[in-house]
Amino acid sequence: MTEPKKSSLYVILLTVFLDMLGITIIIPVIPAIFFEGNTTFFDPGFPEDTRSLLYGFLLACYPIMQFFGAPILGALSDRYGRKPILQISVFGSIVGYSLFAYAIVISNIYLLFIARLIPGFMGGNISVVKSAIADISDENNKAKNFGMVGAAFGIGFILGPAIGGILADNTVVSWFDHATPFWFTASLAILNFILIYFIFPETLKEKQYAKVSLLKGFQNIATSFTVPNLRAIFTVALLMALGFAFYTQFFSVLLFNKFDYTEKSIGFLYCWVGVWLAITQGVIVRQMSGKVDPQKVLAFSILAVGIGIGTLLLPNNATWFYFINPCIAIAYGLTSPNITTVISNQASPERQGQILGIYQSMISLGTAIPPLIAGYLNTLNENLPLLTGSTFIVAAGLVYIFVFQRGQKKVGV
Repeated sequence: MTEPKKSSLYVILLTVFLDMLGITIIIPVIPAIFFEGNTTFFDPGFPEDTRSLLYGFLLACYPIMQFFGAPILGALSDRYGRKPILQISVFGSIVGYSLFAYAIVISNIYLLFIARLIPGFMGGNISVVKSAIADISDENNKAKNFGMVGAAFGIGFILGPAIGGILADNTVVSWFDHATPFWFTASLAILNFILIYFIFPETLKEKQYAKVSLLKGFQNIATSFTVPNLRAIFTVALLMALGFAFYTQFFSVLLFNKFDYTEKSIGFLYCWVGVWLAITQGVIVRQMSGKVDPQKVLAFSILAVGIGIGTLLLPNNATWFYFINPCIAIAYGLTSPNITTVISNQASPERQGQILGIYQSMISLGTAIPPLIAGYLNTLNENLPLLTGSTFIVAAGLVYIFVFQRGQKKVGV
């Protein structure tokens, strides 16, 4: 790879890392803002049920806006180039994270929501990132480069919660507070913007007109159910995304309310989960690739994720979470790349981009819906979000085994 292409790749990887950091750094911080007894965001008599609903809405802001942002930013990058759209999206993230930190400082719940919407939409630049990777790659290194993007996501998932937990804890440094993680993320975004401006060359060789539609994500979802051999596996993917989002977004609330976890301890536990996820996708999946049929892996791994999440409701001693969560991470680490492979294998070569784009829309939608539901479920019983997540994923496993696999056998696949 030439030096310009190398520099482009490094800047892209930093952008991906920043997107994932923005998603995960919030995990250990926001439960404290919403549910701590001495929080300055709410009056002492403010109903906890309403706090829970607002918490769910705030979590939903990012993936909902990403759902709309990804196809729009992707189309704009085809029309105007990757570099200007990446610059705009990263600048928007700087504004969003800075406003979020300021909203925490002044305890303004309305500004908190506005500030979360902005980086959510700008986080749709993942479509631009994938396009830029394709621009600078050839057939020999494309898989490797996309693998590095996956690794950047994994590192962001590992470090995000830990960074958020540490930077929000004033026992680590006296001037750390809940706003510090977001000032830090805004600073990284400024660095990213500078690198894009000075180092990142335009990777798009030929600009083309691409229709920009606010409804493209919904069109993708509708299209997914018109492709006969993909209906069942897309249903599995949607149920899987729904269930796993209940786990990732509301397990921290259970830890905070029921087990008195601090921001730092929540961050470290999620970091522990990320480590096992990275080991699975970086080592185990690579060793299994080409040796084990992905369809056979999914028949066990999907159910294992669902049962594992349900198991989290059993312990009264939080130490068990350090043993149960790695099992969930390993099962999910096996599921995610293999379900992508199975979906890709159902499509003809000329439809790969379209089908995988639809799959991405499905994942975005599946991530956006759960916090809207879980915020209400949490008001009824703090165990319900995880129980619901477990149920969705077990249902995904059953649909996979009894609908998708049986359909494959009927057509001789």
